[in-house]
Formats: sequence, C-alpha cells, structure tokens
Amino acid sequence: MKVETWLFIGLTGFFALAAVIYGVLAPKEVVGITALVLTTGLTLIIGTFLLFVSRRLEAARPEDDDDAEVSDGAGDLGFFSPGSYYPFFLASCVALFAVATAYLLVWLMVIAAGFLLWVVCGLVYEYHRRPAHH
Repeated sequence: MKVETWLFIGLTGFFALAAVIYGVLAPKEVVGITALVLTTGLTLIIGTFLLFVSRRLEAARPEDDDDAEVSDGAGDLGFFSPGSYYPFFLASCVALFAVATAYLLVWLMVIAAGFLLWVVCGLVYEYHRRPAHH
C-alpha cells in the first residue's frame, strides 16, 4: 500500500500546484479554484489514511511483499458474481437519474430513485437466505 500512499500524496502536491496556477491565471473563476482545492483536500485525506494504514499493515497484501509469488494474488476478489444482472441495472438507474437531473425532470428523478432503491435492495439481498427455523 506504500505505492498507493505516495501516489495520492504526489497527486495532492500536483492538485495544490494546479490550484495555485489556476488561481493566478483565472482569478475570477471561483468554481474551478474551488474544485481543485476540494480535490487537493480529498487526495490529502486518502493519502494520509493510506499512510497510516500502510504503517499498521506490514505485508497484508501480496503486492507489498517482496518475496511474494504470482499465485499469492490469485483467488476470489469478492466483486459481483459473474451471473448477476444487478450491476447493469444499477448503472442504468444511475444513468437515468443523471439524465433526469440534467434536464430537471423531477417526475423522472422520482421514478429513477424508486428503481434505484429497488435495484440496490436486490443487489444487497441477492444471495440472502433466511435463517433456518428448526
């Protein structure tokens, strides 16, 4: 995780420098400056979190171990199951909600939010089984 830590710390410096340069070149454009400052803060938060976590976990992942084999990183990664259609429907509902927000169609936002809640519940409880009653 040390590579990711230095990646985010480096991005923090890059975005801070970009915010300063953007502020000098376009001082009246406050939206861009605000976005760059918020991005700087976000990468700083992620970088410091990864810094503290990487100190606590010495070699928790095979990528961090110098003596690791390629086969150590194999196995189940814990993402969506390959036969599940819920990620596709989830992306479709989010896209519909984004289009409805872009056109300010409140009725379509309500419908998309309803579908979104339905799909999220289906995704969460896709493999849920009730406890056995004996």
